[in-house]
Amino acid sequence: MTPRTRELGLLVPAALLGVLGAATVASVRADDLDLGPLPGAIGVFAVFVAMHVALRVRAPQADPYLLPVVGVLVAIGLVELDRISPALAADQAVWIAVGGAAFVATIVLLPDHRVLERYTYLIGLAGVGLLLITMIFGTRINGAKLWIQIGGGQTVQLGEVTKILAVVFLAAYLRDKRELLAIPTRRRLGVPVPPMAALGPVLLFLVACLALVGLLNDFGTALLLVGVFLAMIYLATGRVAYTVIGIGVVLVGCLAVYAAVPRIQTRVDGWLQPFDDPQGQGYQLVQSLYALGEGGVFGPGLGKAFLVTDDGGTVIPFLQTDFMFSAVASELGYIGGVGLLLGFLLLIQRGFIIAAQANDGFSKLLAGGLTAAIGLQAILIIGGVTRLLPLTGVTLPFLSYGGSSVVTNFVLVALLLVISNRSRAGHVPSRRERRRMEREAAEREAVAA
Repeated sequence: MTPRTRELGLLVPAALLGVLGAATVASVRADDLDLGPLPGAIGVFAVFVAMHVALRVRAPQADPYLLPVVGVLVAIGLVELDRISPALAADQAVWIAVGGAAFVATIVLLPDHRVLERYTYLIGLAGVGLLLITMIFGTRINGAKLWIQIGGGQTVQLGEVTKILAVVFLAAYLRDKRELLAIPTRRRLGVPVPPMAALGPVLLFLVACLALVGLLNDFGTALLLVGVFLAMIYLATGRVAYTVIGIGVVLVGCLAVYAAVPRIQTRVDGWLQPFDDPQGQGYQLVQSLYALGEGGVFGPGLGKAFLVTDDGGTVIPFLQTDFMFSAVASELGYIGGVGLLLGFLLLIQRGFIIAAQANDGFSKLLAGGLTAAIGLQAILIIGGVTRLLPLTGVTLPFLSYGGSSVVTNFVLVALLLVISNRSRAGHVPSRRERRRMEREAAEREAVAA
C-alpha cells in the first residue's frame, strides 16, 4: 500500500467522526434527527481530499499519518464550534478552505523547502516587520493589539505568520552557526558562553520580536517564541546548559514582567487564587474548572453539556477561542480530554519523526522547530485552562476559532510534509550545500598542497 493510499484510508474515519459529531449536535439541538450539517461536513472533507490530491501529485512520499491526525483535530474543533454556535462553525469552515488553499499552494510552489535558506535574513526581517505593521495599524481588543481590520468585519493576526517565519529564520541561522555555537569560547561564573559574533544576531532578532509582542500585549506569543528558541538551540548544539540558562533568564524576565505590568499581575493572581474572586478576575478559570469537573469520566455527550445559555451566550467567556479543550472535556469527559491530548501527542510524534528522518541539518531544525511551535502552543493553552499554567491567550491549534491561526497551522503542516517527502525521496544537495561542499573540498586541496 502506498503512503498516499494509506493516508486516504485514514482520512475516512476522520470524516466520519466529523459527520457523526455534527449530526449528533444538530439532532440534540433540534430534538430530532437533523442532517443539516451534512453538506458543510462534505465540503470540509472535500478540502482535505484536495490536500491529499496535491500530496499525491507533488509529495507522494510524504508522511501518511500527519494529515489524518490534523483531520481528526479539525473535525473535533468544528463539531464543538457548531455546538457553541453554527454561525461560528460556518465561518471556521470557510477559513479551513482558505487554509487548504494555502496548504496546496505551499506543496505546489515549494517543492524543495531548502530554498528558504537563501533568504535567512530577509525572512527574519519579514517576521519583525509583520509585528511592526501590527503595532502601527493594529486594533486593540481586550487590551491586546493583535488584529488588523481587513473589511467585512474580518480581522487577521499577522503575528501568527511571524511564528512560522521565526522558526524558518532560526533553523537557517542556527544551521549555519551551529559549530560555532556548540563550542563555548569562554566561561563567565562557570557558565559556558558561545562567541557573541555567532550568538549576537539571533539574540538581537529574539529581543526585537519580544519587545514588539510585549508592546502589543501579547505575552502568550512571547512565551511561545522563547520556548521555540530554547528548543531549537538545544537541537542545534546539543548543549543542555544553554537551555537551562535560557529557562533561568526567562523566569527572571517573567518576574520582571509580573512586577511591571498590571494586566499580567491580574492574570497571575487569578491563576493562583481563582476562587478568591470567582465572579471577577477568576471567573473564566473557575467556570473552566467547573466545566471540566462536570464532564466526569465519560461526559454527558455531544450537545448535552451546559456550555451555552438560553440567550446564546457562552458560560465560559471566550469559549470558542481560549477554552476549546474545556468544551470538549465538558461534553466527552475525562476520556474525551485524554483522547484530545493523545491526538496532539500523535501530531508531535509524527513531527519529530519527520525531523529525525531528515537528511540535512536545516531540514532537521526546521521540522523540529515547527513541531516544537505547535506542541508548545497546545501545552500553553491546555495547561492554562486546566490551571497548570497561567492563561496566555494562545489558540488551541486546529480547534480554536480564528482564521489566521487555521491558515498558518495548515501552512506549518504543509512544510512538515514537504520536508518528509524530500527526506523519503532521497537526499539531493541544495545549492547552498553544494557551495559549502565545494568550499570545503577546495580548503582540503589547499591544505594538501
